[in-house]
Amino acid sequence: MTENNNGSGAKRPGDNRRPRNFSRPGQGNRKPAPRRPGLPPEGPILLYGLHTIEAAFANKERKRRKLFATENAQRRLTERGVVIDVPIETVPPKALDRMVTRDAVHQGAVLEVVALPAYGPEHLKGARLVLALDQVTDPHNVGAILRSAVALDADAVVTTERHAPEEGPVLAKSASGALDMIKHVRVKNMARFVTEMQDQGFAAIALDSDGPASLEDTEFAEKTVLVLGSEGKGVRQGVREACTALARLDMPGAIRSLNVSNAAVLALYVARRKMGL
Repeated sequence: MTENNNGSGAKRPGDNRRPRNFSRPGQGNRKPAPRRPGLPPEGPILLYGLHTIEAAFANKERKRRKLFATENAQRRLTERGVVIDVPIETVPPKALDRMVTRDAVHQGAVLEVVALPAYGPEHLKGARLVLALDQVTDPHNVGAILRSAVALDADAVVTTERHAPEEGPVLAKSASGALDMIKHVRVKNMARFVTEMQDQGFAAIALDSDGPASLEDTEFAEKTVLVLGSEGKGVRQGVREACTALARLDMPGAIRSLNVSNAAVLALYVARRKMGL
């Protein structure tokens, strides 16, 4: 499966910009310790866009701190039934432009929040359909996959702690609210995770262009983990070997492969039909 590597995880100028009165509690003059990509960031982050902010207010597990918004955006959020339970600072659009990445479509609202809890495999009890991403690094792709996973009623999306995007404004905006609507589980070792899920009765199916059978002709179980990889490498060998089966997505047209976010939609759709969900 392929991944669009445009902007693959690299931060754009201004990604960490904060409002002028924004404080970093407890940091003082100390330099923060370096963070591994893929883990929840420490300290507050800024979410933007009405869909994203609406979902953040609806998520009981999301800790919210302050809303920066134009009068128009505040009215639109209220019309959507959002109960704003944090302090509000009314600001002009240009002030919001300075708070977010260049060309970000903030729709007049920026919400200061704390990163979601670090969900692990122990949070997958009762799950039936799980999507695992083996070193998919582009936050736009992962965000789009989160959105599709919610739309197709998957139970969780799993990424690795390394070589995966951390929670942040680009990922959240690309997910269009889905980040607050589905469990985003992070694991240290994808091959070990796949093996542990099989011990719990899951079938683990890796998508591979050289798979011996199409996904439609592959046997599913009542509980299934679908594993997708990144462009070039695909699903890594150790992860493939840990899976129950390899399967391919047959493309009848001149282009034989799909972007990983598109492949995820198709794979989830096939999985639901095969599993009778």
